[in-house]
Amino acid sequence: MSAVSCSTASSSGGCAFRFRSKTSIHSPNFIRIGTNSQSDRFCNHRLELVHGTRKVKGASVRMALVDERQSTSKDVAEPPRILAYDLVQGALVKWRWKDDKSVPDTPTAVLLHGILGSGKNWGTFARRLAHEFPTWQFLLVDLRCHGDSTSLKKRGPHSVATTASDVLKLVGQLRLTPRVLVGHSFGGKVVLSMVEQAAKPLPRPVRAWVLDATPGKVRAGGDGEDHPRELISFLRKLPKVVLSKREVLKALINEGFSNDVAQWVITNLRPTGPSASSFSWTFDLDGIAELYQSYEDTNLWNFVENLPRGVHVNFLKAERSLHRWALEDLQRIHAAEELASEEGGGVEMHVLEDAGHWVHTDNPDGLFRILSSSFQVLRA
Repeated sequence: MSAVSCSTASSSGGCAFRFRSKTSIHSPNFIRIGTNSQSDRFCNHRLELVHGTRKVKGASVRMALVDERQSTSKDVAEPPRILAYDLVQGALVKWRWKDDKSVPDTPTAVLLHGILGSGKNWGTFARRLAHEFPTWQFLLVDLRCHGDSTSLKKRGPHSVATTASDVLKLVGQLRLTPRVLVGHSFGGKVVLSMVEQAAKPLPRPVRAWVLDATPGKVRAGGDGEDHPRELISFLRKLPKVVLSKREVLKALINEGFSNDVAQWVITNLRPTGPSASSFSWTFDLDGIAELYQSYEDTNLWNFVENLPRGVHVNFLKAERSLHRWALEDLQRIHAAEELASEEGGGVEMHVLEDAGHWVHTDNPDGLFRILSSSFQVLRA
């Protein structure tokens, strides 16, 4: 498979691309859309889809995705930005511009984060999937009001449904047809809403994975567990610009949040300037508060209990995340399992042992084994 590297050497001031034919099967490609390039041993190319220019080592460089067959001296018109995303490609995926119809559709999975997260939460896990399933590519999205999508200023309402619509528009713009959708917590409801809303660009059959979330009522954490509403409320009281990550960490712990949650939250602080003398949040807390309210209010049980043909929904319950699951939830999911259609549609329930709510960090090996069934059918 061709690997792509980005250079500032283009005579037109554009982004020149060099294609190399020999790439190890053990090195997935990594495309970044929406942030500055960082060192990454898996990073063969990182691109930013933006309007205008950005500075790279003193040079002004216009970044654009280009067709492998096009001259590298010409800029390509850039479509409107929808969401920031990463694209992690297996080593056997052929690099192609989205308008290139000479190559069959690449099997694609979409991975969605939860409230106060970002697409990078899935980075390590996605690279592992790309290594094991080299014909697949994995789209890691920063949802509205989160990560690098925060700057894109989405119109309200901020809801599960509008968030799902954003992702559908993104995959439509990229002309991808995802065969697998994976969502954690809030992202799990977004996945369900995507399938409910979409005819195209989602194919049939499609497999949806809802990780440690139910279609209906959201239950707050118990003692020692996370409390998203309280966390969001507390963060909204803090200054938008802070002088020290350590002070924010201390404030969160003093408020009663666990060290793990506090450490995770401060990863969303970004330096406001080159001196790193102050930091600001990468997310829109007002918008996130609205999203979380929608997460609590949105009820998708009717859809789950009346799935269209060709849709297969997998619920995964974390063994130690008992507060999120009531007996009624388990009974309704097991009842829906019995209604599976002959064409691969239906519902399945899974339990991830030795894991709390943060399934992809608590037990990544177990999660990998469970999810792998969705990718093996098209394994090269």
